[in-house]
Amino acid sequence: MDMDFIRKNLPPYSVLMSVYEKEKPQNLSESLESILLQTVPPDELILVCDGKLTDELNVIIKAFESEYQKIFRSVRLLENVGTGMAANEGIKACQNELIAKMDSDDVCVPDRFQRQLMMFLKNPKLDMVGGYIEEFDDTTKEPIAIKKTPISHEEILKYARRRSPFNNQTLIYRKSFAQKVGGYTDIKRCEDYEFITKMLMAGAVGENMPEVLVRYRVTKDNYKRRKNWSNTKSFIKVRWGLYKARFSSFLDFLVPTTAQLLMFIMPERFTSWAYRKFLRR
Repeated sequence: MDMDFIRKNLPPYSVLMSVYEKEKPQNLSESLESILLQTVPPDELILVCDGKLTDELNVIIKAFESEYQKIFRSVRLLENVGTGMAANEGIKACQNELIAKMDSDDVCVPDRFQRQLMMFLKNPKLDMVGGYIEEFDDTTKEPIAIKKTPISHEEILKYARRRSPFNNQTLIYRKSFAQKVGGYTDIKRCEDYEFITKMLMAGAVGENMPEVLVRYRVTKDNYKRRKNWSNTKSFIKVRWGLYKARFSSFLDFLVPTTAQLLMFIMPERFTSWAYRKFLRR
């Protein structure tokens, strides 16, 4: 299909990303490049600076602002408010109906947004579109695994009772629907799963593409965060909320909660093995 035709007929979209002081400058640079060099570049890129950043990060941000001044905008928050609250500020700043989420240390495949926008073009009833991610080792750059997600809306609804049915960093959603459900809450962990289920409970229609859209960077800290007690508490709180809202059954609450507690208690080596073996579709 002719690229000029594609660009003229695909809907406009914004990319929303947040960054905080502990991000590695090189990772942020690679992530931003993968967005701005897309086959169908964004009409707007909103970068929420979640609190004070390092000088190295600010140098990179200013360089991108200078080179892509027509589409690149930064929103600076005085204090670190967390991923969810930072996303809410970004949603308000986005001027387009379609908002694509992206993490500051991951890398988009070159035609990610073109493929996802085609989904919205073909099916105007869609409110959310995601896809697979390929995990890769931060040190060796070698692929580790592909995290797959359910494809159809019906499969997504069923899957969401126990686990997030979307890879958050691949998600594109409608701004109007996100604002309708009140956006994200101030929960520090599992904010993406809570947000997605709020959208689904409000009637949002979603699909996943059975294709890798984002390469996800894996470090030793990834597994440590999964064993963090704050993360575990948020995990349980979100799933208890889904049970109370009658979105899921008590068994749907009990099974993943038990698994999460086991992951918290067991040694990190076991956590890493279990995550790769069982927490992949």
